[in-house]
Amino acid sequence: MVTVQEFSRFEIRVGTVTAARPHPTAHKPSIQLEIDFGDAGVKTSSAQVTGRYSPEQLVGRQVVAVLNFSPRRIGDFTSEVLVLGAMLGDADVVLLAPDQPVPNGSPIG
Repeated sequence: MVTVQEFSRFEIRVGTVTAARPHPTAHKPSIQLEIDFGDAGVKTSSAQVTGRYSPEQLVGRQVVAVLNFSPRRIGDFTSEVLVLGAMLGDADVVLLAPDQPVPNGSPIG
C-alpha cells in the first residue's frame, strides 16, 4: 500500500501541448511533445500514443503529466516528463486530461 505522504511526493500537473512531431529515433512509434506547464516551464516528453493521436491532434490539447521523474534519453531526445494515459492495450493509450480547461501548471491531487 502507498501512503498519502508517498503519493504527495509525485508532482503531477496539467499542461498544454505547444508542439508535437514524430519521434523517428524512438524504438517504438512515438511523438515528441513540448508541453507548457505555466510557472513550472515548458517540458519535453516522448509519448507512445500514435495508435490514437497524430501530432496535429495533440497541439493545443491539455494533458496530465508527472514532472519530477528523472529525465530519460529516448533515441536522440530527452524526455523530461511522463505524460499519463489509460493503457488499453500494447499500443493503445488514451491520454488523461481535465474535463474542462484549467490553467497550465494546475496540480493534480
